[in-house]
Amino acid sequence: MSAEKVVVIGQGYVGLPLAMRAVEAGFDVVGLDVDADRIKRLASGESFVEDIPADRLGRALGSGRYLPSTEYADARDFDVCVITVPTPLRDGTPDLSYVEQAGRGIGPYLRPGATVVLESTTYPGTTEELLCPLLESASGLHAPGDFHLGYSPERIDPGNPTWRLENTPKVVSGVDAPSLERVDGFYRRIVERTVPVSSTRVAELTKLIENTFRQVNLGLINELTMLSHHLGIDVWQAIDAAETKPFGFMPFRPGPGVGGHCLPIDPCYLSWQVKRRLGRQFRFIELANDVNHEMPEHVAQRVMAGLNRTGRAVNGARLLMLGLAYKKNTGDMRDSPAVDVARRLCDLGADVRVAEPHAEAHQIPGGVLVVPLTEQEVDAADAVVVTTDHDVFDYEMVSRRARYVFDARNRCSGPMVERL
Repeated sequence: MSAEKVVVIGQGYVGLPLAMRAVEAGFDVVGLDVDADRIKRLASGESFVEDIPADRLGRALGSGRYLPSTEYADARDFDVCVITVPTPLRDGTPDLSYVEQAGRGIGPYLRPGATVVLESTTYPGTTEELLCPLLESASGLHAPGDFHLGYSPERIDPGNPTWRLENTPKVVSGVDAPSLERVDGFYRRIVERTVPVSSTRVAELTKLIENTFRQVNLGLINELTMLSHHLGIDVWQAIDAAETKPFGFMPFRPGPGVGGHCLPIDPCYLSWQVKRRLGRQFRFIELANDVNHEMPEHVAQRVMAGLNRTGRAVNGARLLMLGLAYKKNTGDMRDSPAVDVARRLCDLGADVRVAEPHAEAHQIPGGVLVVPLTEQEVDAADAVVVTTDHDVFDYEMVSRRARYVFDARNRCSGPMVERL
């Protein structure tokens, strides 16, 4: 008896780990992506996702049960299809065009009894109101009834060595009880624990709650950080002290802003829907967005002020930035605030160089020179700016040799170090 066939649409930070895990669970997997270069690299055994080392990808390819492809025809006769495509914002409005393309593309290959699951982050109602009609129109089938349909929010945290796809609880849902049973049954073969909920709308809102919680709390701590600077208070020490309380407190730490595929985008989906459906503002989200979007400018201005105190203008200054990724130990630069900081410093006339060991060359913004973190680079810099706290950086050396350090991640110490 042949293995069940799984199609994963989107082979990025979410889809590729899912495809690998499905192969390891015994499924035949087709990984679809519209990026032909990405598919070519995967087929040759080259992984561009840090969480998927080349040897793991090689084992999947060697098993004969993983096929990276750009052709929807390779999805024929699938049992389960999981959609993990991007859902960006365009001028503050959710752009679901990739979801629409995926629905239209896979619909003609949908057969009775098959299951489709959406994982892409979106506003409540997308699965039933947008994806379902597309699948029905393209296939001539109907859900519930002819095929199974559900939603399961992705919870991928790039670079996290502790919480991976397989040991992170997976919220699952369906448009009816049989759909939920099928969706739950699939993921129970993939992950250690599933969390069934009553509807796709509940599951869609769950994802937005998770990321809105972080966005709002980071907005709070970032604004508090800016105010504490003017008050002359060490906010880092205050947060560490507050963390000793064993109940009723969860620490969030400041940074140069928020980035990645979730925090700058997902809460806006909820705010957009509340305004569209209810005609009301989601004030917490909008305020948090304003504060967090302000942080890169705040960092640039703090660097400029710090240079002034050392007798150096930012115009013409040689700056060494540590990290451009949105979080440590990953090369993911999607909506990274560090990139925004680099651009702002370039606009102020600085000669910006960056040490970024995880990113690929084509991801680096124009006007920024990539260099290794060496004593020579630190000695030559008028200032070192820590924007992403990769563990590979030698913070002790930086603290010892730099003329001036602006540290947005609290990794350096010494008389010439100024923290966010």
